[in-house]
Amino acid sequence: MNKTKSLVASMLLVSTMISCNNQKKEEGKAQMPEFDAQNMDLSVKPSDNFYLYANGGWKKLHPMPEDKGRFGSFDLLREENDKKVKSLIVDLSKKTDFKKGTNEQKISDFYASGMDTEKIEKLGFQPIKADLEKINNLKSFADLQNFIIEKHKTGDSNLFYFYGGPDSKNSTINIANLYQGGLSLGDREYYLNEDDASAKLRKQYTTHIANMLKLIGVSDIKSKEMSSTVMKIETELAEISMNKLDRRDPFKTYNKKSIADLQKIFTSIDWNTYLKALNVDIKDINITSMPFFEGLDNILKANSVDDWKVYYTWKTVHGSANFLSSAFVEEHFNFYGKIKSGVPKMKPRWKKILAATNGSLGEAVGEVYVAKFFPPKAKQRIDELVNNVKLALGDRINNLEWMSDETKVKAHEKLNAFKVKIGYPDKWKDYSELNINRDSYYQNVLNASIFEFKENLAKIGKPVDKAEWGMTPQTVNAYYHPLHNEIVFPAAILQPPFFYMDADDAVNYGAIGVVIGHEMTHGFDDKGRFYDSTGNLNNWWTEKDSEEFVKRADVLVEQFNNFVVLDDLHANGKYTLGENIADLGGLNISLTAYKKTTEAKNNKEIDGFSPMQRFFLAYARVWAQNIRDKEQVRLTKEDVHSLGRFRVNGPLPHMSEFYSAFNIKEGENMFIKEEDRANIW
Repeated sequence: MNKTKSLVASMLLVSTMISCNNQKKEEGKAQMPEFDAQNMDLSVKPSDNFYLYANGGWKKLHPMPEDKGRFGSFDLLREENDKKVKSLIVDLSKKTDFKKGTNEQKISDFYASGMDTEKIEKLGFQPIKADLEKINNLKSFADLQNFIIEKHKTGDSNLFYFYGGPDSKNSTINIANLYQGGLSLGDREYYLNEDDASAKLRKQYTTHIANMLKLIGVSDIKSKEMSSTVMKIETELAEISMNKLDRRDPFKTYNKKSIADLQKIFTSIDWNTYLKALNVDIKDINITSMPFFEGLDNILKANSVDDWKVYYTWKTVHGSANFLSSAFVEEHFNFYGKIKSGVPKMKPRWKKILAATNGSLGEAVGEVYVAKFFPPKAKQRIDELVNNVKLALGDRINNLEWMSDETKVKAHEKLNAFKVKIGYPDKWKDYSELNINRDSYYQNVLNASIFEFKENLAKIGKPVDKAEWGMTPQTVNAYYHPLHNEIVFPAAILQPPFFYMDADDAVNYGAIGVVIGHEMTHGFDDKGRFYDSTGNLNNWWTEKDSEEFVKRADVLVEQFNNFVVLDDLHANGKYTLGENIADLGGLNISLTAYKKTTEAKNNKEIDGFSPMQRFFLAYARVWAQNIRDKEQVRLTKEDVHSLGRFRVNGPLPHMSEFYSAFNIKEGENMFIKEEDRANIW
């Protein structure tokens, strides 16, 4: 079961936090934990590898858990936060006398149904048998079309996605969108790359498909034949899919067409029938992946109904695996966890069910979460930090030598229009139409998927609700939404060990301050810069300024392209450019804001470190992590964020203050000649 979510491709996220030891007190003020040898590696020179200098000890003290592909400061905070959320949900799940229809009843029953492994084991794959029978009974392409429509009505959008979201050129109104899909292995590169590792993974994938199909009673010989058919179709889909760089281009992903034009492009679906079945009345639609939908028609027609029956049998089993009995869960993990990410051990079941509960009833859980764990004073402190960082960005725009006054005026308009959301929504989501009970975990997940899909479709053609959040309060993360021109900081990120109410300013500006600056910079990165103050896709730059921006951004592209991940695999500087610009921008902007504080001006050492040193060490600690080789490879192929060590050693050499703070000399590893440094925001 694939849960369709609102796929706003332009939303840019960042996951950040900082890990600390026990706090010290100085003159009655809580201070940043001491940067001692336990967390640092003093045998490494900061000028040689600042990431290891700051985090080498931390890495040794926090060995990789068996159930993770990556374990860093982020994961520590998430682990602690999960325990908080678990305590709330477990307490609720022990009760059975909640009034039917209340959020508490739904949270309680959803979690309890997922933890009822005895019932789930007895059911086996019974929950999907009806769908498998429907697939087996398909006789014609008309039957296939009707099946696709029926599956889409449940939010199960296997072949392509249909969803509502803001119109990029009229961001006050929600429009219908089509987005490419169908690839269970992940990015198209997995299917098309010719290197030995990719070929091996494809072979392991076909074995996995066969193993899963055998769990529903398919014979050994037949399962191998079916896995070959699936691989053939998914490879054909990969060949027409837009690559990840093009998917980041807001102009290539905006192709507004009439329904009549869509019908000419994609004839295999009767779109009037499709839209009527989904109860959507529209005259136009945005096709985010034109090459995909132009080619999908041929693929649908070139493969027989029997081949599509095989494909949808696989997709039904694959999408439902984690909600069925342990045999399905374990085989799914064997490939996606062990083989693809190198994780030797599955997460405890409570973590999986907690994630599913959060995914299905996120704001219901969030309302309970903030009532217990979010102090109002934290919001006030963050408001102050946001304002200071915003002022600092304004100052930096004023002082840009490479940008014309004409473009600066537009940049200030956009900055001044930034909306800030902190903590939790002013208005909570209404789950009254979602039916949840303890009878069936699978049915609860399905009901939640249908509810979410219907809720999303209901937005199409209506004004965008700017009060709506794209993350739950209990999410350890933050984001910038270009179509809303807003930055959002959920409650969960505003807590120790990431954010301290009473820490010295160097620490908070080096950690949460950089995150704030990072999200603001996303409004002006290689993608976000094409959206104006109202959130509309609109190139407000002069041609000369745009050329200058690209020239400066290319410095980061080249630098990151030269970073070696493993063996002959390099980082992808173009794909990660937006995040790399935001990291460097966040550092520069937050440091500019910090310099205005009394603490920075007093320049008093704490625990033997100057304020500037503490700022940079706090930032580096954000990205402390251990990571498995396979996970490094996977993230390099799939993630727009650079690996942790590159997020430290990449941007810092572009900052003159870093050189002064740690006495970095020419010829040393962390040194970049001044004329070769990236100077953007």
